[in-house]
Amino acid sequence: MSAGGLTRKRATAVVGNGHHGRSRGSIVAPIRPPGASSLQHGQWRPVSVEHYENFPVASLLCPRTLRPAVRAIYAYARCADDLADEGDAPARQRLADLADFEADLHAIAAGHAASMRWRAVFDPLAQTLRQHDLPLSLLTDLLSAFRQDVVQTSYADRPALLDYCRRSAQPVGRLLLHLYGIADAESLRQSDAICCALQLANFWQDLSVDCRRGRLYVPLADARRFGVDAGQLLEDTGNARESTRERAQVRALVADMVSWTRDMMESGAPLVHRIPGRAGWELRFVVQGGLRILHKTAREGHDAMQTRPTLGRADAPALAWRAITMRSPRGLVREGHA
Repeated sequence: MSAGGLTRKRATAVVGNGHHGRSRGSIVAPIRPPGASSLQHGQWRPVSVEHYENFPVASLLCPRTLRPAVRAIYAYARCADDLADEGDAPARQRLADLADFEADLHAIAAGHAASMRWRAVFDPLAQTLRQHDLPLSLLTDLLSAFRQDVVQTSYADRPALLDYCRRSAQPVGRLLLHLYGIADAESLRQSDAICCALQLANFWQDLSVDCRRGRLYVPLADARRFGVDAGQLLEDTGNARESTRERAQVRALVADMVSWTRDMMESGAPLVHRIPGRAGWELRFVVQGGLRILHKTAREGHDAMQTRPTLGRADAPALAWRAITMRSPRGLVREGHA
């Protein structure tokens, strides 16, 4: 299962269909369109999952008995993500809100009531914790990543970025596997790969959007390797001031990120054959949706500072065909015709 996203671009989980806006991932992820928010006057209000492009949560392919738990996990991650990333509150206030949010998490884990501020989130989550015995560490890992979002806007190298994904994306997939009673090491490894790849795909999809927000998820070491000035990238965000040579360097950098991410997704894709029933079919569409975004990025010349690929109804036939033809661990049907 994957995450998308559930989290910030974060994340994501294996339940659905769609665009990871920033979290964010698909159940997995990565996602909500820039500007969508579930925060209003400092309070969190429930929002429809339809507000998030690549994040189909608790779809008809998800067993009915698990849909409330999936929605509870999604609401928890989305609310915390919004505390870290939405509105105009200063960093100090965001961190304080996240601390209060975590205090409520530990309160319900201990059998106590949450504060009134986030009851819409924590009442359903408390029931899910009791019913499914969710690992608390996975929920706190998400909060750790969201706190990092408040104070960190770039990553030195791939290990640093992957550590962030370990806490922002992978917990969602592991939580979903837990709901399905799957805990073997190979399934967890494959879930981690899918969730991380979905989040990375969302990062490259939203490269220009994030740069305008002062965030850069391309590892700085990789940017230097391709001769890309990260500071200039954040300043220009794809404007005409960028020379032809600089633009070619950015494209080469994005191509390398896409290749890395595709390999990661394909290393986790055999999980679709380990998940039984409708959930396995849901995961097929999640994997193929992530691969499709990567394919579209490549098809547009890896020009991520000028274009932002999305999935739409026109992609449905290709996604369905590729999902159906995932017959073996090697049968991923790489994008090449579209």
